[in-house]
Amino acid sequence: MSDRFDCKNCNESLYGRKYIQVEDNPHCIPCYDRLHANTCQECKEIISHNAKELFYENRYYHEHCFRCFRCDRSLADEPFTSQGEALVCSECYCNEFSSKCVSCDKTVMPGSRMLEYGGSAWHEDCFVCHSCEKPIGAEAFIPDKNNYYCVPCYEGRFAPQCSHCKKPLTKGGVTYKDEVWHKECFFCTGCKAPLAGQPFTSQGENPYCVKCFSSLYAKKCAGCNTAITGFGDGKYVSFEDRQWHQPCFKCSRCSVSLVGSGFFPDRDQILCTDCNNDD
Repeated sequence: MSDRFDCKNCNESLYGRKYIQVEDNPHCIPCYDRLHANTCQECKEIISHNAKELFYENRYYHEHCFRCFRCDRSLADEPFTSQGEALVCSECYCNEFSSKCVSCDKTVMPGSRMLEYGGSAWHEDCFVCHSCEKPIGAEAFIPDKNNYYCVPCYEGRFAPQCSHCKKPLTKGGVTYKDEVWHKECFFCTGCKAPLAGQPFTSQGENPYCVKCFSSLYAKKCAGCNTAITGFGDGKYVSFEDRQWHQPCFKCSRCSVSLVGSGFFPDRDQILCTDCNNDD
């Protein structure tokens, strides 16, 4: 008596019949199709053992079901993409969804390199500098109205020049007396310290930091002997050839403030009315 050779699932004999091994276990064709065959994503029918099966993104299809959602052409040997769960041939996708290059007015094909800026799209080779007409590609560029420039061309044509080094300014600088400087080029005429973001003044056309201006040009307060610079509480009182900070303008004897009051000079001193009357 010969050994039995049966289907693992239904136990029917497989002698003289086709079968398929699944993990070393033989299955008759009906059991295999029912238990192990994949289901077509499109028609929801079983993809039988003898049908050609196509696979895309964890989904299975009959060959004849693998078709464009728009024009129904077979995609078995055609380039395609997906829109949600629907398959779309490249031609339909381009006609409906792809961007148009604003330079050549042709479709930017899926998978091709393109550039997008300000809601517009270009083929990579169509995005060129308005001046030198060389492709900008992934390099930095500067928009000007409806045109685009590579950095060297823009700097040469439009960027203002630094008053000190004469090189173009492409980002924030310092404006002073209708001229522009790079921040690092705007420095004190005396000590060369950077002045960008710092208080400064000028003597003639030259900018100075407070310290240099005070030591070189500022008048000295007759009261405290420090410079009167005009910074901070810059109000001062002047009398004959002497100047005082307002807080320093006070009676030499009783120290009462003389700002807005009558006073009397007495050689190097200034006196309030009361102290003057005491004499």
